[in-house]
Amino acid sequence: MILVTGATGTTGGEVARRLIATGRQPRLLVRDPSKAREFQPTAEIVQGDLGRPESLGPAMKGVERLYLVSAGPSGPDLEANAIEAATKAGVGHVVKLSVIGADKPVLILSQWHAKSEKRLRESGLKWTMLRPGNFMSNALGWAETIKSEGAFYQPTGTGRWAAIDPADIAAVAVKTLTTPGHEGKAYTLTGPESLSGAQYAAKLSSVLGRPVKFVDIPLESVRSGMLKSMPPAYVEALMDLYTAMRAGKTDIVTGVVEEVTGRRAGTFEAWARRNAAAFM
Repeated sequence: MILVTGATGTTGGEVARRLIATGRQPRLLVRDPSKAREFQPTAEIVQGDLGRPESLGPAMKGVERLYLVSAGPSGPDLEANAIEAATKAGVGHVVKLSVIGADKPVLILSQWHAKSEKRLRESGLKWTMLRPGNFMSNALGWAETIKSEGAFYQPTGTGRWAAIDPADIAAVAVKTLTTPGHEGKAYTLTGPESLSGAQYAAKLSSVLGRPVKFVDIPLESVRSGMLKSMPPAYVEALMDLYTAMRAGKTDIVTGVVEEVTGRRAGTFEAWARRNAAAFM
């Protein structure tokens, strides 16, 4: 049995769909079963929450492999609950969604995940770490201003990053969950090309058939806007990331997706074509 956490989220949902496509019936841990209706009856839906340890024991019963996902400042505590439950249940292998740089945790985001990685390594469980960079799907956050103004705003200057298609993260996850030889390995995952904000705008312009402009903005203006709707700790982590992007510290490309799956990682242009309706 494979248990997938975060199955109503970006990568967990992709992992669940791919497992189902291979003929497996995964178990999905979800807080709200109504949001997982698309997976019925092809998956086993279990209601639970990483924040409620008492719900994890039943979810882990009989599980051989676990796809572990969490996010935000509370991530290390949530994953600690999952790791403890997995250890008690005798789970054979945990594939953890981490973040690029968790092996040398300079950024706040990587520090959060480094804590969970350390706890997982010390648990005695077999593990695989997946360390992706920026998700292509984060570009959906630009959609509203692209639709209304033909532009998106981000404080990254000429900094470049190799965004990765969440479908490629899921493909690697499924490979590591279903084939041997990935235990004890950490995979740094990126897309095939590192682009600046202006270059991402040019790709979107080409796909949408109309001009899209990237507008560089001051970090402080972003901070004040995000503080209106996001927890301060998460805002500071994003500011930390934007500062690194602006300084050219995220210009990293790996070929690991192809090494693990046997096919090249998808391009941003291909992702944008599949998701063009969101920007129209």
